[in-house]
Amino acid sequence: YVQYWWPEIPTWISALGFFALINAINLLHVKVFGETEFLFSMIKILAIIGMIGYGAWLLASGHGGAHASISNLWALGGFFPNGISGLIMAMAIIMFSFGGIELVGIAAAETKNPTTTIPKAVNQIVYRVLLFYVLTIIVLLSLFPWNQIAEGGSPFVLIFDSLGSQGVATVLNFVVLTAAISVYNGTSYGTSRMLLGLAEQGNAPQFLKKINQRGIPYAAILCSALVTLLCVVLNYIFPEKAFKLLMSLVVSAIVINWMMLALTHLKFKQRMLALKKSTLFPTLVYPISNYICIAFMLGILVVMWLTPDMRIAVMLIPLWIGCLTLTYWFKQRSKMQKIQ
Repeated sequence: YVQYWWPEIPTWISALGFFALINAINLLHVKVFGETEFLFSMIKILAIIGMIGYGAWLLASGHGGAHASISNLWALGGFFPNGISGLIMAMAIIMFSFGGIELVGIAAAETKNPTTTIPKAVNQIVYRVLLFYVLTIIVLLSLFPWNQIAEGGSPFVLIFDSLGSQGVATVLNFVVLTAAISVYNGTSYGTSRMLLGLAEQGNAPQFLKKINQRGIPYAAILCSALVTLLCVVLNYIFPEKAFKLLMSLVVSAIVINWMMLALTHLKFKQRMLALKKSTLFPTLVYPISNYICIAFMLGILVVMWLTPDMRIAVMLIPLWIGCLTLTYWFKQRSKMQKIQ
């Protein structure tokens, strides 16, 4: 996105700059993180609403050009013009876009009245997807034929740039950049809290429990930042392939996380039922919903395996799970030896 304005700047330099910025924000105070994320969210929301409104005006007024028409949604081959296989093969990339929504649950530990705010936030995800994803795509595809959108960069920016709205395209590029920064901001927060929680449970090195006077788990944040820095190094070494590789690794991590959440929830519910205890929140069509989620995740792995650029990430999953299993086994063995 930075290269849209300054194509001569290598991507690894801009990545390094935003890497330093976000980690500095997370190390300051949780309030700074919250206010920054609120600002990022407001920019995204206002920009999307403005884009939908502007796009609708272009369609209604005729200023969008001769090719701008609502009929673009069905006149160019209809839905799934290349068959349903195209949608299925795109599911792995779609997963990449939705990764991170599970962080809503992680935020419960630092949220006031989580029993009311967390369910409300989870339910709002559905409405926001319909508004910020589906409605936006409908407007954009109505403005510009899908088969004429060039590859590279953000489709939102490219479409308005193609329509001659360079000013709007520039603003949208800034918004998309802000959205990308926001993703890393939230991921840095969530990862550091995961590491802190694992350390408190004795499932991670104890130095990760270190918290400063402002209540910031600085050791966990710095550990997360050190691993993330490898992404910048990859960007420097393989500038053309780094994004695809990192995206496939992220999708693999999302698949593992969501599958483990489904399995953990399944085990939790079984335990609660065995103890004849009720849970605070009901689960829709339990346990069928858990099995559907697990089956869907396995389907994503099949799609990734059939995609050459993502196959290596699938191959690394057993290795990663094996390392975690061995680490846990050695930890438990050491714990038992100390008890004996």
